[in-house]
Amino acid sequence: MKKEYDFTKMKGRKNPYAKHLKKQVTIRMGVDIIEYFKNQADETGIPYQNLINLYLRDCVQSERKLSFNWDS
Repeated sequence: MKKEYDFTKMKGRKNPYAKHLKKQVTIRMGVDIIEYFKNQADETGIPYQNLINLYLRDCVQSERKLSFNWDS
């Protein structure tokens, strides 16, 4: 294997599967929730949007159900 490769002549191309991995959405969240995940991001070094995605993925994989307690 060569120690150095010349990539200057190589043409880049987009990943054809990237559009199937994630979809951009707009969502309104409470300021307190965003701050919580931003603080977690500072502690872990993982971007807060990735942390939110990881948390939601964990909810989906564990089939966690929401519980509501509406006070009347």
